[in-house]
Amino acid sequence: MGIGNDGEVTSAQWQLDSLAAEIENHVSTAGWDQVPRLFAMVATRELVASDAGAATSLGLTEGDEIAPDALTPIEQEDLPTGDIEQMLAQIGWPESILGCALSQEIVFLPPEADAGFSDDAIATAVLEHPQRREARLVVAVLRDGTASSMLRLRPSAGGADGADAEEDLLTGQTLAPNLVEALLATFAE
Repeated sequence: MGIGNDGEVTSAQWQLDSLAAEIENHVSTAGWDQVPRLFAMVATRELVASDAGAATSLGLTEGDEIAPDALTPIEQEDLPTGDIEQMLAQIGWPESILGCALSQEIVFLPPEADAGFSDDAIATAVLEHPQRREARLVVAVLRDGTASSMLRLRPSAGGADGADAEEDLLTGQTLAPNLVEALLATFAE
């Protein structure tokens, strides 16, 4: 599923981590304060074979070798607005889609500040809390259950730019387990 029995990162995990980083980098070029963005992942070989302009768009030239397991993320347009869980519940991918990813901006509190809120008051409390942090979360999954997550912390208003600072980027397979589950559910038959 991602980490082999010997603890080593599998090829699929490495590739998915790379795709999540590519998506985060792509989304970051438009700055902050964006709507959620959804990406479908297709086999690059099939994409190039079915779309004459795809090779050029991907920077490929005739004779370039494409790895058999190479995937290309394709941004989905015109997503419904509103609750992400409801949006994802409406999505069902055809077999040609091998994975998907979602980028969204979130607000969270450090663990020491995240206590004592009722469910009704939590959203307001988080938005008004002085220790809140804003971030961009990218979660990517493959049909086989392999998952990758990246969290880019938004630079603080009073601090240096820091948009490219590595210490502001957290990675892992379980940063957002509920979102991983919701994305995997889009592949349920």
